[in-house]
Amino acid sequence: MFEGIDWVTVIAIGVGATAVLDVWALLLAKVFGISALNFCMVGRWVSLMRKGQFKHAAIAQAPTQKYECVIGWFTHYVIGIVFSLVFLLLVSSSWLASPSLVPALLFGLATVCMPLFIMQPALGLGIAASKTPKPALARVKSCVSHCVFGVGIYISSIVLLLF
Repeated sequence: MFEGIDWVTVIAIGVGATAVLDVWALLLAKVFGISALNFCMVGRWVSLMRKGQFKHAAIAQAPTQKYECVIGWFTHYVIGIVFSLVFLLLVSSSWLASPSLVPALLFGLATVCMPLFIMQPALGLGIAASKTPKPALARVKSCVSHCVFGVGIYISSIVLLLF
């Protein structure tokens, strides 16, 4: 299944797309005061998995874990790489030779299913952020962020063509 995969390309696109997402989140925070996901909480969640705890009533109330912020950021980038791998396995090999925005954008939007239906419920935020103070805003933020990730896949692929 993974024969012929150019892992350098997969990693470069995944890291690049995730970095585009992080720049977007930084802009939202600095310009509009809109906070992004706290990756330390993701690290706490991942850290507690080794103890068999996969679901939380409220991840912020769970005990602090050693290196949770590092683990969270590392997990964030690994997920970006895995998503990029899945995308590259789904598109034809000709896409990399001539990247187009729409497939990457649609894939980015599709990846929002993971946080809405897996991560948010596991962190105690409810399905599709239903237990947050402003669920509709959280959903829109997630959808837009994942579209930005898709744009990041496209941009990273274009940049790779330059090298």
